[in-house]
Amino acid sequence: MTAAEFRGAVKVSARLEWELMPLEGVGPLCFGMRITEVAAVLTGMTELRRFQADPFSEALGVEFGIGHAKPAVYAYFIDGRLFCVAVDGVHGPQVTLWGRELTACVPADLEQFLLHAHWCEVLEVSYGPRGNPGVNGLGLVVRVQEVTSGVVTRPVMVGRSWADRCSDDWEGAIPECEWVGRLWPHPNGTESWPPPGHTTHWGGWQPPF
Repeated sequence: MTAAEFRGAVKVSARLEWELMPLEGVGPLCFGMRITEVAAVLTGMTELRRFQADPFSEALGVEFGIGHAKPAVYAYFIDGRLFCVAVDGVHGPQVTLWGRELTACVPADLEQFLLHAHWCEVLEVSYGPRGNPGVNGLGLVVRVQEVTSGVVTRPVMVGRSWADRCSDDWEGAIPECEWVGRLWPHPNGTESWPPPGHTTHWGGWQPPF
C-alpha cells in the first residue's frame, strides 16, 4: 500500500486542523486550562466519558468526541489542570508542526521527518524504552493507532512543566494508558504492550481503551 492509499484509508471529511504550539498548547487548547475551559473551546465535540488515566497517579482522562461514538481528543488533567493532549488518529484533528502533518500519517514517513530534523540539529529526537519517538523540547511523542489497513500516527503532547523526559514511557509524565496498545513498528519487534501473558503490577487497574 502506498503512503497516499494508507492516508486515504483513514481520511476524515471536514477534519479539524490544529497547529501545535510547542509546550504551550495545541489548536484551541492551552496547557493549564481547567476541564470546563477545555470543554468550552472544543466546538462541535462533547464529553464522552471520564476515566482514571494511570494506576500510579491522580491523572484524570476525559474523552471528547464527535457525536456520541467517535472519540477525537483525549485530555488529561492533574490537579484540575490540562497537562497532556492526545489526538485520535481516525477522528481527531489534523495536528501540524511547521506545516508538517502529525495525525494519521504513515509511521515510517513521519519518523523520517523527525530524524531529518534531528540530523540537521533542528530537533533532538529520543526513543522511549518501548520504541516510541519523541522530542522533549517540543513536548511531543508520536504513538501509533490501529486502523483497518494497519497503523497510523497518533500525536501526544504535553506542556512545558511536563516535557522533561516525556518520551520516556517509564519515567515521563504521559499517563500509562497512552502507552498501552500497539508499539511503534520495528522489524521483528513486539507488536503491543503489554505482550500476551505479561503480568503487570497495576493492582486491578485496566486501560480504558
